[in-house]
Amino acid sequence: MLVPDAGASAFSEEYFRSAHHLRAEQVTHTLRIQDDTGGVLRVPLIVRPIEGTPYRDAISPYGFPGGSVDGLCDVPKHAVDWRATELVSIFVRDRVEGPRCFAEATARNEVFFVDPRLPIAPRETHCRHMRRNARLGFVSTVGASCDAPREEREGFQSVYRQTMVRDGASHRYFFTEAYFEELFASPGTWLATTRAPDGQVASASVIVRSDGLLHYYLGGTADAHLARSPAKNVFETMIELCKRLGLPLHLGGGLQPGDGLEDFKRGFANASTRLHTHEVICEPAVYARLSEGCTDRDFFPTYRAPKS
Repeated sequence: MLVPDAGASAFSEEYFRSAHHLRAEQVTHTLRIQDDTGGVLRVPLIVRPIEGTPYRDAISPYGFPGGSVDGLCDVPKHAVDWRATELVSIFVRDRVEGPRCFAEATARNEVFFVDPRLPIAPRETHCRHMRRNARLGFVSTVGASCDAPREEREGFQSVYRQTMVRDGASHRYFFTEAYFEELFASPGTWLATTRAPDGQVASASVIVRSDGLLHYYLGGTADAHLARSPAKNVFETMIELCKRLGLPLHLGGGLQPGDGLEDFKRGFANASTRLHTHEVICEPAVYARLSEGCTDRDFFPTYRAPKS
């Protein structure tokens, strides 16, 4: 049921289940569930020790991987004997659209799209800023990440890290060089870049293709150019890519409902939906014992809630 194969059983050409992404995320196992008719669901997971205990739990890799669906989806969680996994809990991030891994998914935050099949009309202030930047000499391009010159990739990494520092992001979002090498090597990724008049990378993003969508995956803006908001020109370029490929562009949402990032993305979007996750408690008694004294019951698993 829990196969220690580094996610190989769940590999697909979709970016979030690709060999590149699962290697970058250091996936350790595949959860394999099969029904009586031969249908199989394969979910890539990162199995990790629970500090200070002899137990382990598991989580999906970052992004929206869901699982590899082969005639089996929307599995009722109560129909599975989870004890066979020898895990305390499992947290699954499902794909943005398409078949769900399990039934009764938890709806999370609202996320936004640019759907090329619908009218596209970015907010007027966004358009005004994009035109101003173009007049000032900001230039935007997009191309396959694997073909991008090293200087451009390093420019992306620089503005991304500046943004993570500026936002006070957790250590998890400061990816290693090896992570970026896997990301850039994937054939299902693009690098969109806006350069300042002096030629330096002012803002950039990585777009990935997965499960019938383009996803704005990672991005950032240089501190020195933040006031001009060149990210708006990057978004304009990503929208041109989605129109050219005929695929909806998933922009994501905010860090918190109603925050400035959500409002920024809403200003480009013409559609929205909600993300979905699955929370599985495999060993209820152990889960309850580990969660004793934890007050943040909205966090899953409760025993991993950040200490205040």
